[in-house]
Order: sequence, then structure tokens, then C-alpha cells
Amino acid sequence: MTWKRQAVTDMTDLISKFRDPDAVTFGTWVKLPTLETLELLARLSFDFVVIDQEHSPLSLESAYRLIVVGQSLGMGVLVRVPDRSGSHVQRILDAGADGILVPQVADIEAARDAMSQMIFSPDGGSRGMGATSRAGLWGLASNEEYLSGGDGLLRVIQLESREAVAQAGEILQVAGVNAAFLGLGDLTLSTGLTLTHPEIQGLISKFVSAAASCRVPCGTAVGTAAAAGWAARQGFDFVMVSNDLSIFASAASVLAKEIMTSLRDAKRVVE
Repeated sequence: MTWKRQAVTDMTDLISKFRDPDAVTFGTWVKLPTLETLELLARLSFDFVVIDQEHSPLSLESAYRLIVVGQSLGMGVLVRVPDRSGSHVQRILDAGADGILVPQVADIEAARDAMSQMIFSPDGGSRGMGATSRAGLWGLASNEEYLSGGDGLLRVIQLESREAVAQAGEILQVAGVNAAFLGLGDLTLSTGLTLTHPEIQGLISKFVSAAASCRVPCGTAVGTAAAAGWAARQGFDFVMVSNDLSIFASAASVLAKEIMTSLRDAKRVVE
């Protein structure tokens, strides 16, 4: 039989879209285990989602269900693992995720460790054989097909410190890295500087330039649509905008204020 990965979105196409100078690909973080909100994101044309296991209580089982449903709806589905220890990488990849985002990659050695966890041996990695998992179509795929499925993965490293960005040109050249992410939240937190500070602006430029030089698409996360435009102007190829919980919270906040205003106006009329 001819077997192919179950994702509707071809990751090679998604990487190509990341690199398209005429388009910025956008996605959002998923922190909720609810499939209904995931479906709405797909219907509203989000290109991809990143299931966030670092800053949410999402379990492995919840992540697995979100991967399956998100892919069936035509989105690329990545997972940000809880940390760079590698404890979740094997099972997330064998669950069929389209890629992994590894947080807090501080130097070249950490990037090499992250890549090793996502690449099979003897091709320079330590990922174990799991051909009877979903990534191997529960054993229906041949070993060769299962192993080749690892070639199209998005292997994203997240740089979040002044020191890491200073080494970006070297870190992004680590074999296996095919996308990079700048964590602006932790970068500003660790430096104590605002986003508009000249040093932060310089670090952003250094990161984007290093990614372009290494031919690695780069992205970041922002909170609003306006900020997404700002990210595009900085040269980012893809952008994460808000997250499912914050999107709900923002919409609910606006609605609650409108309801209270409407009810107060109605009461005044009655009085």
C-alpha cells in the first residue's frame, strides 16, 4: 500500500509558505483541550496551531486528540513541549504531530540535543523506533514509510535570552533545525527591557538577519492583529497571534461590558 502522513497540510508546503516573501503565515497557541474551539480556528483560516504544553495543563492524551482533529481539519499542528528535556518528544512525534517547538534553547549544545530527539539514527539522532504508533499508521505503514515520515517534520527551536540571540547565527546552523522562534516575552522579562528599547530592537534584527542568512524561516508570538502587522514589518515569516483562551476572554470581556451597558440603559428607560 502507499502510505502518507495523515496531516491534510503538507509540512513541506507549510515551510515553503513560511519562506514566502509575499505572505506571513499565522497561527495561534492552543491551551484548551476542547475540540470545538479547535474546529472554529480551522474554519476561520488559521494556517496552523501550536499546542502549548509549556504554559498550560494539557495532558499527552489531550494533545493527541487535538493533533488528530486539527490535522483532519486541514491545519498544521505543532506541539510546544513542556521543556527541552526530551521527555515528551518521542510520544508527541509518534502521535503524528507535524512538528515540535522546543522552548528555552540557550546555546548550540541545547539545539543539538533538541534535534537529536527528533531525528532517527543513524542520521545523527536518537529518536526511537515506534512504527506501530499513529505516525506509523498503527503498523500498517512499512518501516521505511514510518522512518521517511520524520523527514518532513518542523523542528523549531525557541530562543528566549540575550545570550541565545547573540549566538543565533551559529545555533540556527545546527543540523536539523528548519525553523526558529523568538520568545519575546521571556526576552523582555530576562533583560528587564521593553519591546521598544533599542537593545531589544537590535536583538530582534539580529535574530531575523541570522535566520535569513541560514535560510531558516523565523517566527514570534504577539497578542493582537495590529502587533502581527508589526511582526511582519520586522521580517518574521510566521506569527502566533494570541491563544484560544485569551481570544475567548477578550470576546467575553467585550460582550459582558456591552451587556452591562445595555441593561443599565434599559433600567434607566424603565425608571
